Amino acid sequence: MDLFEKCYKDTRAEEAIAKGYYPYFKAIQSGAGSTVMIDGREFIMIGSNNYLGLTQDPRIKEAAIDALDTFGSGCTGSRFLNGTLTLHEELEEKLADFVHKEACLVFSTGFQVNQGTISSVVGKDDLIFGDRGNHASIVDGCRLAFGKTYKYKHNDMEDLERLLQTHNNNSCGKLIVSDGVFSMEGDIVDLPKITKLAKKYNTRLMIDDAHSCGVLGKHGRGTGEHFDLENDIDLMMGTFSKSFASLGGFIAGEKKVVEYIKHHARSLIFSASMPPSAVATVNTALDILKAEPERLDNLWKNTAKMKKAFDEMGFNTGDTQTPIIPIIIGEDMHTFGFWKLLFEQGIFTNPVISPAVEPGHALLRTSYMATHTDDELDRVLAIFNRLGKKFGLIN
Repeated sequence: MDLFEKCYKDTRAEEAIAKGYYPYFKAIQSGAGSTVMIDGREFIMIGSNNYLGLTQDPRIKEAAIDALDTFGSGCTGSRFLNGTLTLHEELEEKLADFVHKEACLVFSTGFQVNQGTISSVVGKDDLIFGDRGNHASIVDGCRLAFGKTYKYKHNDMEDLERLLQTHNNNSCGKLIVSDGVFSMEGDIVDLPKITKLAKKYNTRLMIDDAHSCGVLGKHGRGTGEHFDLENDIDLMMGTFSKSFASLGGFIAGEKKVVEYIKHHARSLIFSASMPPSAVATVNTALDILKAEPERLDNLWKNTAKMKKAFDEMGFNTGDTQTPIIPIIIGEDMHTFGFWKLLFEQGIFTNPVISPAVEPGHALLRTSYMATHTDDELDRVLAIFNRLGKKFGLIN
């Protein structure tokens, strides 16, 4: 059999394009703001992770330009060899202080953080307990680890305890790993219960705060601050491609553990370093988050407005508690059909189908920014209301 035969037979994308239902890889012609340009048309962007709305902030752009002038366009190597700049170390110290951990390590992407961290700390005789709703980067990190992975039902602490009890007699190391905010449904991990279980069964805990850092907590420090349980999280992961308007990610925890990851994570050692402009962007975004708490206030004001309105209209928004508000539709083609109607009316959303969500649980992933205006949000709601009735999603 020809290795490429599967590629030639897979025509789903071509068929969707021909029928006008293909929703992915839409080329945007403008910066990532609350509105974007596509094919010369303006769209209201409610499909972005730009929670604090910082990507177009002049201070962010200026920091990136200054770093480019000083350090150039890239580091030409990995952090392990020639790719560590003073900028990286300064940011790591600043982030460790921000999230109240002893040490921090910066990677080039958030995906690489989870791959490198999990696969390096989990040995061949160790066990991982992961939520079934975890992000693909966590799933891949578990696959790369030599240890055994067990999945528990989504946010189901009874199922997690069942697994922990079953393997309680094992003398190996154990790690519970979970998203803080689940990226498709927008619900939050049951951190109070999961930390109790971690202590009860002598298990380490890693929380992926990709969609929590810069969003949850009074100061935006993430899930731990939200529940006042920061000290109960052993490893905190975060990304820069969302609230921090850049690219990259970090892991934070005890200094000795972070040092171990620094010298064993293949995705760090064998990958090019985060470029200077991206590092400087994160540094400035962190300063803005600290100096302008009103951004968080506005993010949550917009979130509350949209959640309340969607629920009152009769849309199914699931168990979301965050700026990620899913519109759950169920069947894949119905989801693509509703997405197309919205797109034609200038609304940019993200249709999500299996395996990113459970089969039969297809949804439109909408998400909101601190910088969305009331006029923009009111227009979104009016269009959703009209098209939702036309499409038969609401009465």
